Amino acid sequence: MQPKATAHMSTRILLIAHAPLAHALRECALHVFPECAEAVLAVDVPPHEAPEDTLTTVLQLMAQHQAQDTLILTDVLGATPANVAQRVADDVQSKLIAGVNLPMLLRTVCYRHESLEDLAKRALDGGAQGVLQVPCVPTTPTH
Repeated sequence: MQPKATAHMSTRILLIAHAPLAHALRECALHVFPECAEAVLAVDVPPHEAPEDTLTTVLQLMAQHQAQDTLILTDVLGATPANVAQRVADDVQSKLIAGVNLPMLLRTVCYRHESLEDLAKRALDGGAQGVLQVPCVPTTPTH
């Protein structure tokens, strides 16, 4: 994947997911794209944490970073991380996508210099294209 050069400022990517998924996905992205550390933020939602506490954590994290377009990726629609993400998201400077997976995240990191709208489309494509059944090859026993 080669990023498309544009004059657009890099879009921030915010992961909000059940612990430890958000930070684990971030670490995987940094393994492939170590230069993206400033662009990818992660908030893990621990079990039994009140949604208001998670919301406070997310807002504090976002306040520490320059205001910019943000693609918010979350794990399960209807669960606490997604509910908090919906409260943070506004349709002007952010887009929210549920069902995050590693192919989706890697696609977004690679193309983070594109517009928020284009990046959201790439995230959906990357997530869907990264899920497929792989044919199993029978192994033959060795003696």
